[in-house]
Amino acid sequence: MAIESGLIALAAGIAVGLTGLGTGWAEKDIGSAAVGAIAENEKLFGKGITLMVLPETIVIFGFAIAFLLMGNI
Repeated sequence: MAIESGLIALAAGIAVGLTGLGTGWAEKDIGSAAVGAIAENEKLFGKGITLMVLPETIVIFGFAIAFLLMGNI
């Protein structure tokens, strides 16, 4: 029982960690493009912020999977 619980906890950690890395990678590219667009036209600020928020849903999905996995311990 202890090994199964440990593997489930490891899987939950991997789920959150990898989704965090993916989100950081996506926000790096989107953030640099948004800053460049805002530098040229300040009216694009709202669209830039909206596009920066979209990758955060990946982490939310990772947390959801982690909570579902932790419920099995």
